[in-house]
Amino acid sequence: MEILGISVLWTFLFGYVILGSIDFGAGFFNAYSIFTGKERVLSKIIQRYLSPVWEVTNVFFVFFFVGIVGFFPQSAFYFGTILLVPGSIALILMAIRGSYYAFESYGTKGHKGYAFMYGLAGLLIPASLSVVLAIAQGGFVEIVEGSPVLDYFALFTSPLSWSIVVLALVAVLYISAVFLTWYADKAKDADARDLMRKYALFWAVPLIVAASGIIIELYSHNRALFDGIMNLWYMFAISFVLWALTVWFIWKRRNYTTAVWLLIGQFAFAFYGYGIAHYPYLLYPHLSIYEGFTNQAMAISLVVVFVLGLALLIPSLYLLVRLFLFDKDYIQGNKE
Repeated sequence: MEILGISVLWTFLFGYVILGSIDFGAGFFNAYSIFTGKERVLSKIIQRYLSPVWEVTNVFFVFFFVGIVGFFPQSAFYFGTILLVPGSIALILMAIRGSYYAFESYGTKGHKGYAFMYGLAGLLIPASLSVVLAIAQGGFVEIVEGSPVLDYFALFTSPLSWSIVVLALVAVLYISAVFLTWYADKAKDADARDLMRKYALFWAVPLIVAASGIIIELYSHNRALFDGIMNLWYMFAISFVLWALTVWFIWKRRNYTTAVWLLIGQFAFAFYGYGIAHYPYLLYPHLSIYEGFTNQAMAISLVVVFVLGLALLIPSLYLLVRLFLFDKDYIQGNKE
């Protein structure tokens, strides 16, 4: 049950990473286009994507948050204390981002201040949330008189922490750029497609450099996790091959749909490979999935609830995709 529980949560988190990255990156590119005078090229296609989906992204995050506390109650004791500051910052940023999206969308169109705050908050959210991954590697938390205490100085001066933050930012921009390249192509918007294609190619190499930097930093920070990643080298090798194929298709200006699926596969192999390498720890070395797991009855109830939640969520997402994102008239701007 422990493995089933963490697998379900990891899958929801992966969904949030992909959808959230597209959402956050789109907000940034929208703001960037306004400040560089390219809003004529990008803003319409980005707004057509954001308008129906910006409220949906956080559903995956809510499922993950509720599930992690439900399946692993002790995680609330550990992470609830040490993430009080970074977690509060992330929640404030989410509120700011939602507010400024409403102002920018339903108020003054193209308002630079609203667009800037929306785009900036979208980049700061993954940066603040990625701190959790750094803390989970161990070395930043001490148990003092039975309570976990986060060493902020060690965290913010650690090269590993900043490597993870950089990877989070680059991944957001790369995932979003690849997806929006495909989306603009579906909309038959050649100008937006060509511009997003340039952004996708620009962020492709920094993505691999940032990911490699984390592995290098793990060698000196957490040798056990480094060895776990090395034992799963084939998963990360497959991820690299999928990255290379994605970049090749985008470079050749062909098969953008295939490129998006390759992108998802690339991050799936890397994401699940990292999760398996980190097994069985939630917070190294203080908390594992076995020590902090809930009772059997609660676990079964949560699994049932999550299955029912998926039964509602998947049809809703399907309708959203069919009625808006993949609707020919909507995507080409022929209807609102």
